[in-house]
Amino acid sequence: MALGAWIVVQARDVRAGAATRQSAASLAEALPSRLAPAPSRPTEPAAGGGAGAVSTVRGGGAPTPAVTSSHPPAPNRDLGEIRRRLLENQAGTYIGDILSERDSNIARWPDRTSSPLRVWIQSPAALPDWNPEDIAQVRDAFTTWVSAGAPVPFTFVMDSSGADVHVTWVDHFDEQISGKTMWARDDNWWIVDANIAIALHHNHGEPLDASAVRAIALHEVGHLLGLDHCADTTNIMTPRVRIRDLSPADKATMRLVYALPPGSVREAMR
Repeated sequence: MALGAWIVVQARDVRAGAATRQSAASLAEALPSRLAPAPSRPTEPAAGGGAGAVSTVRGGGAPTPAVTSSHPPAPNRDLGEIRRRLLENQAGTYIGDILSERDSNIARWPDRTSSPLRVWIQSPAALPDWNPEDIAQVRDAFTTWVSAGAPVPFTFVMDSSGADVHVTWVDHFDEQISGKTMWARDDNWWIVDANIAIALHHNHGEPLDASAVRAIALHEVGHLLGLDHCADTTNIMTPRVRIRDLSPADKATMRLVYALPPGSVREAMR
């Protein structure tokens, strides 16, 4: 059964405006058939409501956090190596869905193994139905992605002013969503900033239980790492989340994203 609300990811460029998205048809022309995007996903919620965003909002909505003034250096872009890694490792992933959503671009954090991202998780005791155990569920979502091989470790901090990532809570969203991720990138498609908000209640008022909070957090941390939605409902990154843990495809897709440099793969696949 779906979690009962959609999840939205928001992103914006460090530059003014958001990148123009290319149609799935033109993307398919630029990529081999094995990497062609999946069919369009339905835009209506599943019966009883769903979790996950049907449409990916870029640039609008809630204010995006300020972006750090220091950006990582330009990545090394060996087109032959990009092509080899895509063709050898795309099986069992939904990299085609991500490239379709991102106009053939990969967005990711630089390798942070020596400098973990500092994560602050809010404790909103005044919100109705707030459960302190929800913090443990969110922490587990972050560490689950790291255990799956993400080269972006996290450390949890008590001081929000020193955090790289802020996780906050809302009673509910006015839209039919349960979570929202906002991230920013630089010109090279390095992710440089990201924050997450998670609801305590469905849009229609029903509280979210601990397993639902963890599933929403897993989905949102996936967005924070640079993953987009996929069509297959057996994955945590499906628009309407129906499972409670990472699938083999979630893990394999994340590892492939982090085996590639950020930016466009279009030229490499010609």
